[in-house]
Amino acid sequence: MSTTVTPADARTRIRPGSAAATQPPPPGRAPARTPLRRSLGALRAALTRTAAIAVLLALWETAPRVGLADRVFLPPFSEVAAAWWELLADGQLLDDARASLVRSLSGFGLAVALAVPLGLLIGWYKPVADLLGPLLEVFRNTAALALLPVFVLLLGIGETSKISIVLYACTWPVLLNTISAVRTVDPTLLKLARSVDLPPWRLFTKVILPASVPAVFTGIRLAGGVAVLVLVAAEMVGAKAGLGFLITNSQYNFAIPQMYAGILTVSALGVAFNQFLVALERRFTSWRATA
Repeated sequence: MSTTVTPADARTRIRPGSAAATQPPPPGRAPARTPLRRSLGALRAALTRTAAIAVLLALWETAPRVGLADRVFLPPFSEVAAAWWELLADGQLLDDARASLVRSLSGFGLAVALAVPLGLLIGWYKPVADLLGPLLEVFRNTAALALLPVFVLLLGIGETSKISIVLYACTWPVLLNTISAVRTVDPTLLKLARSVDLPPWRLFTKVILPASVPAVFTGIRLAGGVAVLVLVAAEMVGAKAGLGFLITNSQYNFAIPQMYAGILTVSALGVAFNQFLVALERRFTSWRATA
């Protein structure tokens, strides 16, 4: 008479310490990570990423106090943090940051909306590239800040000139990376698509466009950093609000801690904006295999 062995009976017959109990997991299956190990791994990663910044802040705090730097021109970080909090409390920092963000995001958004379609067109159609190529070479080698006086003369010292200078500066990283992305699509993909008789517009939307997305986002991330830096420089000329105005005005009034507070705010906004673009890139390139 045959007997049926249930899973519960099988588990009771395996004694602790036996070969069956100590048998390693099947090949290709990693052992499960406990919550404690995951927490320790996340903590270790966070400490690794913030260690260099912590050391820099510690040096910044101690160098003026021990006489390694002039405390008048480089106040300790604690004094800068106190000045930053005062600016935040009275609303000045929020007003200046809001003014800068509106200008930089407006110019950045217009640049992306203009440069991405134009880059796709230039990269895909050779006649358009031959027509606009010489003009692009002239302007791409002209620094945006060198044209700032021209923008001010033509557009005044209002919002239009500041948004326009950001638009001009952000256009080139996006445009050039988009052109390069289209021209460097894997030829194997193009041959496979053409072998199944895809029409040109289907080839562009199903092969060229998806393959270009990573490089296009690289240009967009570069433009995001340029937008903040160029705007701050533009706000130092003829502006009445903005982080660039805050930094320059603090320098003129010898409010050195407030000046460094404005600089730190610019850096924090740049980092936050870059992280947002990185998350957006991951969202649009989730189809890519990760190592």
